[in-house]
Amino acid sequence: MKHKNIIPYNHNFVEKARELRNNSTYTERLLWKYLKRKRLKGYDFDRQKPIDNYIVDFFCNELMLAIEIDGISHLNKNEYDNNRQQILEELGIAVLRFDGYEVINNLDGVLTSIVTWIGEYERTHP
Repeated sequence: MKHKNIIPYNHNFVEKARELRNNSTYTERLLWKYLKRKRLKGYDFDRQKPIDNYIVDFFCNELMLAIEIDGISHLNKNEYDNNRQQILEELGIAVLRFDGYEVINNLDGVLTSIVTWIGEYERTHP
């Protein structure tokens, strides 16, 4: 069994994460169908995961991978998103970002990108 990394989180975000899980966007629900129950290459993903002072859309602890879907809530938040991504990367977390439009109109391409990233990770982290 692989060791799980301990990721810091703000306890104040637990309830907000639960609320977000219960009110997922269409694009989150669409991608979640492929990430849940270890369907994607056998890896366990969580959704709306509190990490540090943020909540990421999807997170795999074993891969140290966050997946973000940039929808309407990300409009005009480039600086915030960039700072957030920098902090996540400083924690050792890789971040894959996809536009909501891309998830809807090119889901196969999004899944291929994720699988390609995982394959590279597996090659470099045996």
